[in-house]
Amino acid sequence: MLGIHHSKGSFSERWITYCDTHNIAYRLVNCYADDIINQLKDCDALLWHHHHGSPRDILFAKQLLFALQQTGKKVFPDFNTNWHFDDKVGQKYLLENAGIPAVGSHVFYKKMDALEWLNSAGFPKVFKLRGGAGSANVKLVHDKAGAVKLVNQAFGSGFSQYSAYDNLKERIRKYRKGKTDAKDVLKGIARFAVPPAYSRIAGKEKGYIYFQDFIAGNDHDIRVVVVGDKAYAIKRMVRENDFRASGSGNILYDKSLFDDPIIQLSFEIAEKLTTQVLALDYVFDNGKPLVVEISYGFAMAGYDPCPGYWDRQLRWHEGKFDPYGWMIEDIIKKQG
Repeated sequence: MLGIHHSKGSFSERWITYCDTHNIAYRLVNCYADDIINQLKDCDALLWHHHHGSPRDILFAKQLLFALQQTGKKVFPDFNTNWHFDDKVGQKYLLENAGIPAVGSHVFYKKMDALEWLNSAGFPKVFKLRGGAGSANVKLVHDKAGAVKLVNQAFGSGFSQYSAYDNLKERIRKYRKGKTDAKDVLKGIARFAVPPAYSRIAGKEKGYIYFQDFIAGNDHDIRVVVVGDKAYAIKRMVRENDFRASGSGNILYDKSLFDDPIIQLSFEIAEKLTTQVLALDYVFDNGKPLVVEISYGFAMAGYDPCPGYWDRQLRWHEGKFDPYGWMIEDIIKKQG
């Protein structure tokens, strides 16, 4: 029996359909309920696609999942898949220690250490907060003066996790491309007065500063998603007059865009990190793929047009596929 926490727009929509279609026993559970442990008593596993933008999920999702895993219950996402989710600082240490080819990243916990580093740092650099997806909380810093300003703010008033200005700018960009409507733009204007709940609850980000090296010459990034022994990929073009690809909505899918070495590398990284699901974002430095960030979660609609997938032997399987069903089957196999 699987326990599935259902929320609109999450993997749970596909999990439920897969279980219904394949006669797999499951129960819908409420992870927010005080009696969630009791709800799960006769369940062999819990599947919960928790979200970085949900204030409730941020408060306790990892703690609940890790507590269940530590006491013997199967979970998705499990610890190795999940602990670094939406945590770029944690990912820095993980990727470096695992020897994974990644974009250089630099984090400081003292203002003077950061300022001293800036004296010899080349520019531009990419400033990021530790959390945020779809290129949120990401800025290109062109010179030392701009970086010093960010350092002073990081060790002073801090940063809100939500920028109403940047959010409105993104909504307007999508509106002009016909990807959203005027009502959505108006919501963006309203956010200047009422920021989202997760930002209000989380408070200011301060006490650290995080920069990544800027890798020039990339008009796109490549995302490869590894689910068990299968993988699929998309190519995301950067926004107009910008350097960011994540969240651009300009996605290409043709198999010819992806070569075998980057798929092979993705399988190797997923095996090294022993993850159930691993989404890897790559940019390229003179043709060498470098990991920018990793995640377990992603917006489903962006991957539905993928024309096929690779297996672990790099054989291509043409046609539609169901990675959410793969997640279910992986959990069932591990129950065995």
